[in-house]
Amino acid sequence: MIDLHTHSTVSDGSDSPQELVDLAVKAGLSAFALTDHDRQDGVAPARQKAAEAGIELVPGAEISCQHPGTMHMLVYFLEPGDGPLQNELLRLQVARDNRNELLVARLGELGLPVTAEELEEEAGGSGAGRPHVAAILVRKGVATSVQDAFDRWLAKGRPAYVEKERLGPLPAISLALQSGALPVLAHPLSMGLTPSQLEGAVGELAEAGLAGLEAIYGRYSQEERATLAVMAARAGLAITGGSDYHGTYKPDLSIGTGLGDLHVPDSALEALRDRLVE
Repeated sequence: MIDLHTHSTVSDGSDSPQELVDLAVKAGLSAFALTDHDRQDGVAPARQKAAEAGIELVPGAEISCQHPGTMHMLVYFLEPGDGPLQNELLRLQVARDNRNELLVARLGELGLPVTAEELEEEAGGSGAGRPHVAAILVRKGVATSVQDAFDRWLAKGRPAYVEKERLGPLPAISLALQSGALPVLAHPLSMGLTPSQLEGAVGELAEAGLAGLEAIYGRYSQEERATLAVMAARAGLAITGGSDYHGTYKPDLSIGTGLGDLHVPDSALEALRDRLVE
């Protein structure tokens, strides 16, 4: 069993990269992917810990893409360092920092004081984002939970939402392939499309070089997973999956098992790996 979608303190998870390794081992995983948002700072420490623990670490990242709904691209086998996508991630990190400044200012206008210093402390000094703001609002009694903070203030369309810079899906796919990595469409149902619209979009992305579809997603029902698996097969894509583990920021999701019924087989990773040599 594997998990190809996890987040650490490097972006918006509550566990360090090394702690993720411990959790993955405890869950009985043979491999897991570290897919922090726009960053790969956690890959090196996670890889060292994984080697000591005898578990495979797949280096990756998760990228937000331009779309009327919510579109995220998971990128696997992306090695930290110089490269077309790696360099673009560095630029996006700067854009994220600028967005955080605007977010803090917007919160102040709404009478929800969150300082830049509080945000940095909550994030541990790197990768600050909305989940960290939500945690601060919970601590200050403004929201009852991280989800409540998003529903009331931070989600798209809510009063404190500030748009961030995103890559177009086709450039994201192209940059991933140029960097020797594989792009996979994350939690496809979040795009807010009808089944026929989603199938059309997936087909277009597959023609552009998309490698896989995250059909076995932590919060999806068995029926939804089965439907997406068929869609992936029709488009000639690998079927992947993961929990989208964020620790205390998404407390209902466990690494490896999601809501309790997640099971991503080792063969999903092998199917991806086979595409590296096609």
